[in-house]
Amino acid sequence: MAEKKKEIYTYEAPWLVYGMNWSVRRGKSEFRLAIGSFLEEYSNKVEIVELNTDTGSFVSTASFDHPYPTTKIQWIPDPAGTLADLVGTTGDYLRLWEVREDTVVQHKLYHNNRHSEFCAPLTSLDWNESDPTMVGTSSIDTTCTIWDITKEEPKQQLIAHDSDVYDIAFAKGVFVFASVGADGSVRMFDLRRLEHSTIMYESPDQTPLIRLAWNKQDPNYLATIMQGKESVVILDIRVPTQPLAELKGHESPVNAISWAPHSQCHICTAGDDSHALIWDMSSCQGGPVGQVMEDPILAYNAEDFINNLQWSSAQPDWVAIAFKRNLQILRV
Repeated sequence: MAEKKKEIYTYEAPWLVYGMNWSVRRGKSEFRLAIGSFLEEYSNKVEIVELNTDTGSFVSTASFDHPYPTTKIQWIPDPAGTLADLVGTTGDYLRLWEVREDTVVQHKLYHNNRHSEFCAPLTSLDWNESDPTMVGTSSIDTTCTIWDITKEEPKQQLIAHDSDVYDIAFAKGVFVFASVGADGSVRMFDLRRLEHSTIMYESPDQTPLIRLAWNKQDPNYLATIMQGKESVVILDIRVPTQPLAELKGHESPVNAISWAPHSQCHICTAGDDSHALIWDMSSCQGGPVGQVMEDPILAYNAEDFINNLQWSSAQPDWVAIAFKRNLQILRV
């Protein structure tokens, strides 16, 4: 069998890249991403880029102004393309943008505080893959908000943590989501029973948890990272409070995590040591809690700190990373 060609493609933006997400829409470019600038000023940018597979280079197909840097960018989970071609962003508000043939227009702005013209900054969003009318956002005002994007009012808003909420993510299916925050806890919610939440994990010394990600194939597993820490915590929700495993392959703080879309046992992690590491979790899933893993199955060394990472669900052989002014996609 011919050896698989190692492929890496790079796009250099005119600014530091932070926000990033793969499009999942079939019929568009197989390699289409949205990237956001990180400029310490009000005026920021979001750019839509596509890989021209004939030339091997990325081209910018659209860009638009964005107030403040995007804390998260996410395309609508609509592979069939039956809905409008939307990109969601968080920063000062949740905004949806419609990508048209030659332009991008703001589709809608969602304001979750009707009593004030100001909204507490939003730290993240997650689009429900099972119901694309539903988007969740997290905020530094301790709340998570669930939006029906066809309406102007929030569907649900709840105080989720004791302090800032840094990330929100839906599990596979419609109803269950989890959040993490500055209080160092992972909390799980069910939209059918919002009066109760379950604390799945609390970090040592209440170290803030900054990101979380559900396993795309098996919703019993999720991963989270602690602020300033080199390890990744893997949780099995059937055994709350105790980490199933800890991934200890990085030499500097981890910034981003992404489960494989097509496999229940692979996860990618990336951080300040410039490494993107892929791990095989099959040996510890279903096993005893408290395992420590130190050997990834694949490692890639970027040219600088990696501040974001996304595994493509439409192209499961490809991972995207962001470092400095670069977007880079890697065949894994």
